[in-house]
Amino acid sequence: MSKKVQKRDAEASKALIITHAKSLFSEKGYASASMDELAQRCGLNKAMVFYYFKNKKGLYEAVMREVLIEIQEAITEENKTHSKPIEELEGFIRTYARYACEHPYLPALLLKELSDSGAVFPEMLFTSMRQLFALFSDILKRGEEKGCFDNAIPMILYFMVIGTLNLMVTTKPLRLKAAELDDIDLDTCAACDIEEIADYIVIKIKQMLKEPK
Repeated sequence: MSKKVQKRDAEASKALIITHAKSLFSEKGYASASMDELAQRCGLNKAMVFYYFKNKKGLYEAVMREVLIEIQEAITEENKTHSKPIEELEGFIRTYARYACEHPYLPALLLKELSDSGAVFPEMLFTSMRQLFALFSDILKRGEEKGCFDNAIPMILYFMVIGTLNLMVTTKPLRLKAAELDDIDLDTCAACDIEEIADYIVIKIKQMLKEPK
């Protein structure tokens, strides 16, 4: 077998493992994910999984790095279609919202890691989240330079956006359950879809930034 074929086969095997690992971590989280089950889903033996990723932590890090890179690239591509900072800001919010909804393990794992100060992958988490924050911060900076935004504090606004979206995605089962109870009249936003949530956040952030009429 030629080296090119071997390399292609290795890349295909690694991609297959990461694809199934995303699904497994999404369903069961880091602690409960079984490498035996992962190998079974991939149609590989466990030794092959550990050949490419030396342990579960290494695989988890590779999965999260890929996911975070994907969302950064998605936001970057979205913003190429806009010419105004306010459109870029809205694009950031909506793209993150859709991605978090389609990959619900991402917000859940991020919240867990942030609450534990990055216990599983501290350096990678810091680097990736810093890059995502830089995208958000640059949009606000351009908006202020063009007179579109005023009184922007990037870190506070960033955590308001990301934190709200992460929590709304991860708490949906809880909010649905709470909505079924009739002992207290509460609006848990159980029926809100991700687009409605993104709409609300966009409106409120625009108001806070005092977007010129």
